[in-house]
Amino acid sequence: MTSKIWGGRFQSATDAVLEAINVSIDFDKRLGLQDVRGSLAHVAMLAARGIVSKADADQIAQGLERIEGEIESGAFNFSRALEDIHMNVESRLAELIGPAAGRLHTARSRNDQVATDFKLYIRDAIDALDAALADLQRALATRALEEAGGVMPGFTHLQSAQPVTLGHHLLAYVEMIARDRSRFRDARARLNECPLGAAALAGTSFPIDRVMTAQALGFDRPTANSLDSVSDRDFVLETLSAAAICATHLSRFAEEIVLWTTPQFGFVALSDKFTTGSSIMPQKRNPDAAELARGKSGRVIGALVALFVVMKGLPLAYSKDMQEDKEGAFDALDTLALSIAAIAGMVYDMRVDRARMKAAAGAGYATATDLADWLVRALALPFREAHHVTGRIVALAEARGVGLDELTLKELQGVEPRITAEVLDVLGVEKSVESRKSFGGTAPDNVRAAALAWLEKLKT
Repeated sequence: MTSKIWGGRFQSATDAVLEAINVSIDFDKRLGLQDVRGSLAHVAMLAARGIVSKADADQIAQGLERIEGEIESGAFNFSRALEDIHMNVESRLAELIGPAAGRLHTARSRNDQVATDFKLYIRDAIDALDAALADLQRALATRALEEAGGVMPGFTHLQSAQPVTLGHHLLAYVEMIARDRSRFRDARARLNECPLGAAALAGTSFPIDRVMTAQALGFDRPTANSLDSVSDRDFVLETLSAAAICATHLSRFAEEIVLWTTPQFGFVALSDKFTTGSSIMPQKRNPDAAELARGKSGRVIGALVALFVVMKGLPLAYSKDMQEDKEGAFDALDTLALSIAAIAGMVYDMRVDRARMKAAAGAGYATATDLADWLVRALALPFREAHHVTGRIVALAEARGVGLDELTLKELQGVEPRITAEVLDVLGVEKSVESRKSFGGTAPDNVRAAALAWLEKLKT
């Protein structure tokens, strides 16, 4: 007979290949504390319902608390021979308290146990990510307030479009991250139902109290269908989806840092803290932290795709394929947390070259739209006509090799005779950003107000 805990009907040992592919303790040991928490709630409920004696429940609880301490201190010995975290904890419990340990698994299965453990883990991870993202928002809003008047080029198609401010640009990411946090909160709210007590797939004949265990573990309620409880991982998919979107936002910002730190842009510089050198080119200062944050987004997105592929063909209820739900999720959430920290560090670290940004903001005839708007306001031209007039003025400036603000009034009137000297006030980049006072616009006063509002909101 095999020595496995589940091996009552088995007569011989499993093949070494099956042992290798089946074992999960190498990664699911990360669920150790969650497994103990779930077991403590379960045994308390069993005792309250008279399913196990109070004496046995007390013994089990004491043993579990000791195991919790061993896991926290790093003293717990995880054994590959015991396959997974559940069997490791149960085996250690038996070593500590003897036969009473065997009563802990009454009215539950590893199927509902692992679903509960993983929900607890994902919930904890979401809470940690939310705190980290709030810190990143604070970093961005703080720098946005400092750079509320820092004029820079705004781009579409990576071509100069209209002047904006760096503060406005940074606040765009504050808004994106706010939606990321909202997605994580939504995922947390939906996952907050407790699978414990669903057992293998059909529930149990023991008179358990699932509401009690759900409340003890901080869930809103128990899951309503035992099949669904053990067979879906949509709570992981939803969390990874939010993580993938968040990683994409971080990657986009990382790409901008990479561009901005090049000599060709020169908008910002990073210190030694967030750059590395070259083994052959002494002059190099490489923005590796940004590049790695950009690259690591692929791992987060990949984990989401991998789990979709695992789940897409599984009939109800539990299948061992679902053991593949953890490694990718663990890695993705760790990777995202590290990327958030790296981006926040660079936001605080970067030194801004305002003069360089302002000079670039005027390149590419970025105030052309301001000129067109002035033609509409001052001369009552239809916007489409104003657009064509402005296009001819841009062509003139381009032919002369000068900026719009370097054309003389006479040259402007050569294209549209009704233009007055008043137009010269709208052709500078600072005047341009100051005029964008519509709600959500880039005017420095708007940016200061928005940054202060975010910093106040983030206090709570």
